[in-house]
Amino acid sequence: MEVLYIASKEKDLFINEKIRAREVMVIGPNGEKLGVKPINDALTLASYAGFDLVLINPKGTPPVCKIMDYNKFKYENKKRAKENLKRQRETNRELKEYRLSVTIDKHDFDTRVRNAKRYLEKGHKVKSSIRFKGREMAHPELGREVLNRFAEALSDVSEVDQQPTLEGRIISLILTPKKK
Repeated sequence: MEVLYIASKEKDLFINEKIRAREVMVIGPNGEKLGVKPINDALTLASYAGFDLVLINPKGTPPVCKIMDYNKFKYENKKRAKENLKRQRETNRELKEYRLSVTIDKHDFDTRVRNAKRYLEKGHKVKSSIRFKGREMAHPELGREVLNRFAEALSDVSEVDQQPTLEGRIISLILTPKKK
């Protein structure tokens, strides 16, 4: 006979009276195996220890339960997940693209520099690109000059990761934040 387990949330484990099995393999609070016991005996052991009986592996034969402080277990898992997310965010820095043009005005240029500086200070990479339109393609050195000016304006907070490269009608430059 197969027992169906339904948790309120997928990550929640069954505890105490919510466990629907006749016999369970019991693991003590210190990790020692206490053997296969009827569910009532396992609940009694957990209550004497002052902890909860938590179903760890429902698919085992018999199902495996552990005597532990469930709230502390949930708190530590939540803390560990938050730390992993923080570490993941640090390794996966974002790349923000700023589009410039060959005929960009001084104030537009200054605004993009100011926004890129703010983004670089957060630790993210910045890609600046220029798309040549029509006859602008005849003078790619003008676009390279604008990108070099952009890199120079941000040289106090960044370093050039990839020099300006021309790919079709787009020339682009990648900046990374300076190491502290």
